[in-house]
Formats: sequence, structure tokens, C-alpha cells
Amino acid sequence: MQSCLAGGIELLDDPVARELLSSAIPARLAYNWTDGTPRVVAIWFERAGNDIVMCTFPTAPKLRALRSGDRVALTIDTNEPPNHILSIRGTCEVTTRRGVVGEYVRAAERYLGKAQADAYIGSLPSDISMARIAVHPEHVVVLDFEARFPSALSALGLAP
Repeated sequence: MQSCLAGGIELLDDPVARELLSSAIPARLAYNWTDGTPRVVAIWFERAGNDIVMCTFPTAPKLRALRSGDRVALTIDTNEPPNHILSIRGTCEVTTRRGVVGEYVRAAERYLGKAQADAYIGSLPSDISMARIAVHPEHVVVLDFEARFPSALSALGLAP
């Protein structure tokens, strides 16, 4: 038995992390609202090198609070045991672009399938404005509840 695998961006290439990063499970993005209270939103994502990229439209409420340089966290995790969890903390970079962002197109294909994604992306105006939220990972945790468990369970001897 070992506790979670925690460390730097090299863990994004762990088999459990790769499985989750290629899945159609939404990321749960945590950030601070304008009044300082925590918020979490489920959102499509795409890996771009070591960054995790999420895209949205400029009217999305989260953009009232998110600014480049903000510290955020996200998790991608399964619902069925044994639960697999990828947890990432880092800083975000928020940019606005004209036209559909490439990572959004690739995420749509993964979540919807090629035909449905093509129809959806094709329905968007070609000059649409989009926000690109790139999370630059600084701390990565991988749990699989098979060989790697939360450190609190391992410390208590409660993990198999």
C-alpha cells in the first residue's frame, strides 16, 4: 500500500492521469468568486502540452472572477469504485480570442463525438468571441484507490 502520488507536472504522464485526461469526464474547476467565497464549476477541458485548457463564452459568470495569475484547482475523477482521481493546483491564464478556440473544438469532439461536435461547432458564428482559460499545473495528485490511497487513509492503516 502506498499513499497518493503527489508532485509536479511529470505526474500528468502517469497512466491514471493519462486515462482521466483523455476521458469525457468534465473537469471541476475551483476558483474564488469576487466576494472571496469558493466556487466550483464542471467544464469541458483539453490538454495542451502541460496545460489544461477550458474555454467559455465572454458572458460566462466565472469570467467576472477569473483573472490571469489567479490560483485555481481542478479535479477530474471517476464515479465508480475504484475511484481514479487527478487533482491539479496551479495558476490560470485567461485570454479572449476571436473565433472558436482549437482546444474547444477538440474537447467537443471528445465529449460529443465527431458528428455531433461538427454540427455544434458549425452552428457557432465564425467570428464568435471566446475566453480561453489555461491552467498551468504546479502541484499534481494522482489517486487510484487500488495501489494509491489518500495519505490520511494510509497513515491510519485503513487502506488495503
